[in-house]
Amino acid sequence: MKKLLCSFLSFTLAIIFILQLSVFAASESEGDEITVLFTHDLHSHLLPSRSDDGGEYGGYARLMHAINEEKKKDPNALLVDGGDFSMGSLFQTAYAQSALELRIMGAMGYDATTLGNHEFDYLQGGLVSMLNAAVDSNDRLPAIVNCNYLPPSPNEESHNEDLTAAFERYGVKDYVILERGGTYFVIFGLFGLDADDCAPNSGMKLTDPVEAAQRTVDAAIAECLEKYSCDPVVICLSHGGTTKKKGEDYELAKKTKGIDLIVSGHSHSTLTEPVIANGTIIVSAAEYGRYLGVCKIKQSSEGEVSLSSYELVPINESTPEDSTIAALVEEYKIKVEENYLSRYGVGFDEVLVSTDIVFETLKQVKSTQHESTVCNLFSDAYKWAAENALGRKVDVALTAAGVVRESLPTGDITTSDVFNAASLGVGTEGELVAVYVTGTDLKNAFEVDASVQPLMKSAQLYFSGAEYSFNKRRMIFNKVDYSMLRRDDGSLEEINDETLYLVVTGMYAGQMLGSVEETSMGILTITPRDESGAPIDRAKLSEYVIRDKNGDPVKEWYAIASYLKEKGADHIEKNYSETDGRKVVYSSLNPIKLLSNANIFTYLMLGLILVLVAVAVLITLLIIKKIKKAKGKKKPPE
Repeated sequence: MKKLLCSFLSFTLAIIFILQLSVFAASESEGDEITVLFTHDLHSHLLPSRSDDGGEYGGYARLMHAINEEKKKDPNALLVDGGDFSMGSLFQTAYAQSALELRIMGAMGYDATTLGNHEFDYLQGGLVSMLNAAVDSNDRLPAIVNCNYLPPSPNEESHNEDLTAAFERYGVKDYVILERGGTYFVIFGLFGLDADDCAPNSGMKLTDPVEAAQRTVDAAIAECLEKYSCDPVVICLSHGGTTKKKGEDYELAKKTKGIDLIVSGHSHSTLTEPVIANGTIIVSAAEYGRYLGVCKIKQSSEGEVSLSSYELVPINESTPEDSTIAALVEEYKIKVEENYLSRYGVGFDEVLVSTDIVFETLKQVKSTQHESTVCNLFSDAYKWAAENALGRKVDVALTAAGVVRESLPTGDITTSDVFNAASLGVGTEGELVAVYVTGTDLKNAFEVDASVQPLMKSAQLYFSGAEYSFNKRRMIFNKVDYSMLRRDDGSLEEINDETLYLVVTGMYAGQMLGSVEETSMGILTITPRDESGAPIDRAKLSEYVIRDKNGDPVKEWYAIASYLKEKGADHIEKNYSETDGRKVVYSSLNPIKLLSNANIFTYLMLGLILVLVAVAVLITLLIIKKIKKAKGKKKPPE
């Protein structure tokens, strides 16, 4: 009996031991859960931004609280960023001198980031200064990874020795290998094709993203296998962009092998659910720190990676602030006031004007072709500021939807609000330029707004000093059916094709209009000219920056800020509570509306249509003739 009982107990213990081994093996096969926290397109938005519903979103102190909460759950969590960490708020003015963005990211514990196109807004010189300032600070800094957007080599004419040295000094690499909780990660950075188009003055050398990504992944995996005898989790920090099953990063995933996770920046996308392509997980968490992305994955013992869970944690007014980062942001604000704003005589949070107007949101500004009150205000401010600086009348001023970064809030409008709305620049914060264009080219600019905008959303234009209308049903490149100059006293004046008109716009918009020729296949040209009518090389637009009486460049943001402060709330309420008809957009199939002021494009298309109709009629007649002939040949029934 005892032997039987002992045998039974031994058998039972063996079964329990085998079951435990099975459970352990199963858990090993599933792998441990790994947390990747991510952001992208932060654009120097260290402070919260106002949301369309009257609340707030973002802010690094609140973002830090959310990061800390996630790291309580998983102390081994990675924290990464997908680029464009700079350019978009007053803090960017310390970019070259103090590298505030990289330093605060280091303080927040970011493991790695990559370069976006806006990291080149201050040109190579600004990037060199920023990287060196970051290193000189001796603060903790995130790794910068970037495998396909590099300084030209020493044997190339465009080689910049200072840039190469700054990359080496900071330690910019194709990829880094990190270990967290026994799991090894390869993190590499990638620059997209559209991002390169958006950084025409970067002077960098772009390698095809797909080829560079595959080469980098293969090399990094081989290094991990050699050094650590393991398959790593491969994370790509891409500034290529994606939407649901579209975009550069979606194509990247389909065309490469070995990438487990893509943090997709540049397109400011909000992916509430990850996109899976070719086994690669693609994630995006919007812009300006609206969300903290939390992606949890598992790696099996065979090295296979699978999605465990995914969440976008909202960062808003209900999110507590981390006191350390909040204090650091306040310290940075003081530096910006002392080193930058003091020369303009305004404060960071100074209220310029208060208004009851509910301006359009940025999404509304860009969504459809229409007249916009907030963009009317911006273009009017540019014209006003330019006239004050130049001491003479300006014919037309304009801005473009692509350079407007934020709208203006209802209530108190501060210096910071205005800067956030008009912060884009080339080599510096946005500056106004004054050039001449012919009447023909000015009309082409109206046509750009009418015909090119559907192909290129950023090309929607808003004018001061002119009025025009267009019919969306008319032939492309001939949609505008009316245009006139609108003088300050309200009088209208015809635009003479050969006359030179003085036009003011921002540097960024001025250079962007050069790409319009490509988009319109060379049909619409807008050639900037000097006072004598000689064409100006767009690369030399900086020579035509407007300067004030002290010789200082007139900034776009300061033009708007001064206009608001000078004109006051009464002027703002009266002039911008509704549109004033300077741009009329309509849709009509009325033949008169379709054909009035027709140009060669309409006539050519009408001619083509008539030819096609004639051919169709001819073919129909031939078919009828053949049918009749065939019927005539039929034998009568017997």
